Amino acid sequence: MGAQVCEACVGRVGPQTQALCSRCGDAMGMESARFAAAMGESECTMCRLAPPEFERAVAYAVYDEEVREMLHLLKFNGMKRIAEAVLGDGMASAVLQLEGFAARELVVVPVPLFGARQRSRGFNQAQVLAEAGVAKLRRLRPSWKLRVEAGTLTRVKDTRAMFAMDPSERRKSLRGAFRVVDAEAVRGREVLLIDDIMTTGATARECARVLVRGGAAKVWVATMARAYGAGAARSARDGDVAMWDAGPEVLVEPAVDLRQRF
Repeated sequence: MGAQVCEACVGRVGPQTQALCSRCGDAMGMESARFAAAMGESECTMCRLAPPEFERAVAYAVYDEEVREMLHLLKFNGMKRIAEAVLGDGMASAVLQLEGFAARELVVVPVPLFGARQRSRGFNQAQVLAEAGVAKLRRLRPSWKLRVEAGTLTRVKDTRAMFAMDPSERRKSLRGAFRVVDAEAVRGREVLLIDDIMTTGATARECARVLVRGGAAKVWVATMARAYGAGAARSARDGDVAMWDAGPEVLVEPAVDLRQRF
């Protein structure tokens, strides 16, 4: 069975060209980028005020219409072939942005779904993307040692309803949502955390926090897509702690069969 995506749509998916924060990968905008450059900085204001515990987050494409449709076909229509045929290339390209920074030997950890949701869906899209991306990278960089360890991190809280929460509630809901199951797999090692989309970075931040406390030497983050406009949702502060948004969990599952769009 083919990926059922037209070549024109695939051709419109390309790497990001915006000025990006060197830490979280969010779009900085021309004014913010000029201000940061004048200050000798490459990170966005939020990363300077509340540094994440991951080293760097990278993404291949902007979360626009074509990428959104492809990821929905994977997540909600179960079209895993699209990861092997199309999205895996994007994941590999995203990870290659870390070349020269991250170690060549990485423990690849997909962001886990809550157990009930994974059983309902039948798979974890982050794991499918991780495996597709690693398969491509093994051909492109045969000297790299990449090992997908899907069972290393688990989600112990269902945060599916976070779209109804305010930013402070979302941040609190994510606390304790993840747990390292196999500490030996990450102890003293560099970890590559994989997810489909990164929006505000709250999920990546919490996963990285848990992995570092579980013994990981460093955590890097790679996603297929980056959704912009997250800065406004992150601007509120709760004391001296940023009130990070919920990340990919705020997305609403479509009620239609998206294959009709191609």
